[in-house]
Amino acid sequence: MISVKLREAMESYRRRNGARLTYELLSEKTGIAVPTLQSLAARPGYNTRLSTIERLCHALECTPGDLLELAPEATERNED
Repeated sequence: MISVKLREAMESYRRRNGARLTYELLSEKTGIAVPTLQSLAARPGYNTRLSTIERLCHALECTPGDLLELAPEATERNED
C-alpha cells in the first residue's frame, strides 16, 4: 500500500523554511480542499490523483519520494 506522508512533509518544510504550514495555508497554496488534505494525512491508502501529489510537492518543496511511502504488504504464511 502507498501512503502519503503529508504531516512529515509539512514538518520538513517547517524545519527548512522556518514557516509553519497549517492545512488552511497549504490549501491556499495548492488549491486542494482542507478536507482532502486532512484525508491524505489521516487515511493510509487514500486514493488521490498524481496532480494532487504534484501540487503538494511544489508547495512543500519536496519530491514525490519525500511525500509517498510504500508500506510492505503483509506476507502470507507459508505452510510446509
